[in-house]
Parts: sequence; structure tokens; C-alpha cells
Amino acid sequence: MASRKGKFKKVLNNWDVFLLSFGAMIGWGWVVMSGTWITSAGSLGAALAFVIGGVLVVFVGLTYAELSSAMPFVGGEHVYVERALGNKSTFIASWAITFGYVSVIAFEAVALPTVITYLFPNYEVGYMWTIAGWDVYLSWVIVGMVGSIIMAGINYFGVKPAAKVQIILTLSIFIVGIMLITGSGFGGSVANMEPFFVDGAGGIMAVLVLVPFLFVGFDVIPQAAEEANIEPRKIGKLLILSVVAAILFYIGVTFAVSLALPAASLEGSELATADAMGAAFGSPVFANVLILGGVAGILTSWNAFIVGATRIIYAMAESRMLPSWFSKIHPKYGTPSNAIIFIAVLSVVSPLLGEPALDWFATAGGLGIVVAYFLVAISFVILRRREPEMERPYRAGNSQFIGFTAIVMSFGFIVLYMPGMPSALFNIEWIIVFGWSLLGLVFYLNFLRQKG
Repeated sequence: MASRKGKFKKVLNNWDVFLLSFGAMIGWGWVVMSGTWITSAGSLGAALAFVIGGVLVVFVGLTYAELSSAMPFVGGEHVYVERALGNKSTFIASWAITFGYVSVIAFEAVALPTVITYLFPNYEVGYMWTIAGWDVYLSWVIVGMVGSIIMAGINYFGVKPAAKVQIILTLSIFIVGIMLITGSGFGGSVANMEPFFVDGAGGIMAVLVLVPFLFVGFDVIPQAAEEANIEPRKIGKLLILSVVAAILFYIGVTFAVSLALPAASLEGSELATADAMGAAFGSPVFANVLILGGVAGILTSWNAFIVGATRIIYAMAESRMLPSWFSKIHPKYGTPSNAIIFIAVLSVVSPLLGEPALDWFATAGGLGIVVAYFLVAISFVILRRREPEMERPYRAGNSQFIGFTAIVMSFGFIVLYMPGMPSALFNIEWIIVFGWSLLGLVFYLNFLRQKG
């Protein structure tokens, strides 16, 4: 395995790393999807789904924590799986997690014009077409496209400016989230939380399949580990701390929304979290305050996943799994500039699919994420056995329990997406998965041709 050290500037401190990860995990989903969680599973059912999903994320996060401290190189999953399993599994893991990252980036490019609609209901002009019963307007699309260009620009000109933006926006989200939880605690009603469970295990699974998408973000730390100017052991600690903080945040939001709004109000709400904030404080002004926090959430996720996606694309190009064009590092800014341009193009075209794409990206991208988690967990177990002498500044326990549990739980989540399950992907989501897989197959066959 070729070392990739020395090509990136070490500019990220403890706060930069923690908030990059935490901000990635608490993006826009908690604003736009909370009503769906609660109506699908009930108030306690949704909270239970986050507890179960949180356990998965903690176990997988522990494997990442150990591996990222042992191999603090850009690329994260790409480096770990390459060392343990070889090229084929490495490509699958890297391409799968890239799919997850790109899905989040595309999700945010669609989410931004969606939230603007809430703030300015009549800004949509220039009808273009209808997708899945939803009318796409030119003004709506332009908002998403302009946002894509701005976010790509921030990352193009250096990771440190991107980290500074992340700190400001993440703190804004945290403040708004605390306001929501506090306001609902005092102004809400336990009676609003009924029904506590909806559709039994099926309802809980419907929320569970969204958990990987909502929690993806802690793995941005390994992607940027080579740019972190901190001790390797701290990388692992910060990763786990960010995961625990995100679990508590999502459970807090679930309880806050269910306390503030009765089930009937949730059914008809476009943005249940914003409506809950307005109800908790008795004023629509506070709903708009939460929306502004939601905009910050869009930008933090967007920002972090551009960092994550472009670093793993760069690592794949360095291994010749992708064309060398993707491995260019900007001589002045020290960023993978061509990879950023590629991601920007994908982001720019996403709003053309309209608001229905929010659900498509969230569920389809989740499958790619858990496939990568599964292969990283296997790599963790293999490297523990094969290379026990490897220096591991952060160690996730002395036994293999963490690794095997992460393998079983990751595989269990993969099954949830399969046909026949209550939470299975729909046709359009499978089309997205197969389309990305086909593109990956083209790149992999080209890689084999070059090797041969």
C-alpha cells in the first residue's frame, strides 16, 4: 500500500475535526424528515429506531476510530480495505461510500430550494416539467445550482476556510436545536406523543433504513485524517464523541417534535420540525428561526461531504482505480481541485429532479453507506488477526467483539434494503443504485485493463 502522506496540508485542529463530523451528521434531515419518522413509527418507535441505529453507528464508529488512528491517511475506507482485502473489495467499499457521500451532496442541493419555498412560498416561476407528480420550476432549480457552485468554491480554495465555515454553521444548528428541545419540553404535551408506536416492527424498520444516511458523516474524519494536525489517538476519540453527540441530538429532536405537535398536525406538515418550533414558542417567527438553522444544517452537511467525497475520489485515483485526472492537488490551495469540480457538476444537476429526489437520495444512498461499513468492519477483524503488532494509538477494546458485532449489524442493515422487506428500496431508488454501480464497473474494468 503506497503511503499518501505529505500531499495535504495539516491545518485542522480538534474543533475543526469534531465539528466537521458532527455538522455532517446533523444536516437538513432533522428539519425535513422528522414528521415522517414519527408518523411512520410513532414517537417512541422513532426514538427506538435511533437508539438501535445509534448502536450500529457506535460499533462501526469504533472500528473506524481504531483504523483511522492506525492509518491516518487520506481516503479512509479505501486505505483500510486495501490493506486487508485487496483491490476488488477496496473498489467496492470506496465506490459505495462515495455513492453515499454524493447522495448526501445531491440531497442538500435539492433541500436548499425546498427550504427557500417555506420561507418564500411564491418564489417559484418558470415551469419546466413534472416529476413524480411534483412541478419543477426554473427559479427553484437555480437556487440549488447556485448553492452547489458556492459550496464547491468554498472547498476549492482550501480545507481550512471550509472548516471555519463549518464551525460557525454547526454552532448555529446546535443553538437552534437546543431552543427547539427546551421550548417543546416546557410548551409541549405528553398527550401529543400518542400514538407511541405505529405499525410495530415495520414502522421501526422504515425509520431504521434512514439511519445510515442520517448518521453518515463521522467517517468524514478518516477521509480528512491526513489534514488533521492532532495526535492520531485523538482522531479516534473525536470520531466517537461526534457519533454520541449526533445520537443524542436526533433523539432530542424526535421527542421535541412529538411533544409539540399532535399526530394530526404531523400528517399535514411539510416541515414538521419548523412547525413544532413555532407551536412550542407560540409564534411563527420561531418557525422561521428554525428554518434558518436548517439552512445552516444543509450547508454543514454539504460542506463536510464535499470534503469526504473528494478525498476518497482522490485516493482512488492515486491507486489508479479512477483516472489520474481526479488526483490533481491544487498547487496553491492544497485541495483535490478536479475531484471538487466533478462533485460540483453532480450537485449542480441534482435539482433538476425536483423535491421527490429527497427521498430517493436518502434511501438509495443509505445502501451504499452500509455496504462500506460492512467491508470496513471485516477489514478491522482481519487486520486484528493478521497484523496484531500494528501500532493502534486508539484501540477499540482488546477482543474482536466490536468488529464481529459491527459486521453482523452492518449486514443486517443491508438486508433491510432488499426486496421483500417492509423497508425495501423502490424502483427509482434501485435505478439510481444500478446506475452508480454501472459507472463504477466501467471505471473498474478500465483499472483492470491498465493493470493487465
